Amino acid sequence: MSIFDDKAILVTGGTGSFGKRFIHTLLTRYPEVRRIVVFSRDELKQFEMQQEFSAAELKKLRFFLGDVRDKERLCRAFEGIDMVVHAAALKQVPAAEYNPSEFIKTNIMGAENVIAAAFDSQISRVVALSTDKAAAPINLYGATKLCSDKLFIAANNIRGKRPIRFSAVRYGNVMGSRGSVIPFFMHIRHKGKMPVTDASMTRFNISLDEGVDMVLFALEQQWGGELYVPKIPSYKILDVAKAIAPSIEPELVGIRPGEKIHEEMITEADSFTTYDMGPYYAILPQVPNFNLNDFVQHFKAQKVEQGFRYSSGNNTQWLSVEDIRNLICEHLDPEFKPL
Repeated sequence: MSIFDDKAILVTGGTGSFGKRFIHTLLTRYPEVRRIVVFSRDELKQFEMQQEFSAAELKKLRFFLGDVRDKERLCRAFEGIDMVVHAAALKQVPAAEYNPSEFIKTNIMGAENVIAAAFDSQISRVVALSTDKAAAPINLYGATKLCSDKLFIAANNIRGKRPIRFSAVRYGNVMGSRGSVIPFFMHIRHKGKMPVTDASMTRFNISLDEGVDMVLFALEQQWGGELYVPKIPSYKILDVAKAIAPSIEPELVGIRPGEKIHEEMITEADSFTTYDMGPYYAILPQVPNFNLNDFVQHFKAQKVEQGFRYSSGNNTQWLSVEDIRNLICEHLDPEFKPL
């Protein structure tokens, strides 16, 4: 038996890179799931996504047009739903700097609407997707996602007797996601250019499948209030350029507004409430809504040292140029050849 058997699961932003892979995985790995609802605002993407599934799979899928800015529409979509994965967000850093109010409406007010609609329904579990840019944010996108994280974690304080749990997952660059550096480099290399923002820049790397597995873990294991962080490798941006186009000399163009040289997922301030759970870290609330000793014993969790900091620049796991090429072949393009 799985917790997903005979359950209805809704994914906001379900037509995005993560949403599509998550839904494919659910249908494959948990065939007893009752219904999966794709909630998004683009009817063309929903139509295109429908073509990716078999007739048998489509019987379990529902496509629901709506925007997380619209609480009334969310309440209607949440009817009969058991679990929610909140993946809808605006996420382009430069666009956030230029259009701050739009990001606030979707990433913060949208999160508040998801929480309110969940309270007004029979939903039992909610997991929200976050980003490494929410840790010590220096750009508006990261700041809106930090607010979103705080809203979902704090929602556990006002659930009363409702049998509902809220958690979040935070991870780094998803390999191959829209707008990320690897597909950008693969596209632009044919123009003979390889623009690199800074020679010392590093980023975390996670595959879509690893991101999906982490959300499934959170749904299955959450007690309510955890912010999960995966243990994943880092890469140097220069190594990505070398892996994709070693024949092109990188051009240093300077960092964009709101960018960091190294991304963080756990700050020193977080170390006081961070626990090592094996494949993941869990940043817990300062005052959790569960017995901390029971949590530690159940997961055999170990508290990290005070002052611990998890950054893409101080990581102990690194991808080499050859590792990056192998991952591109595995996850993006089996026919990939360096230029």
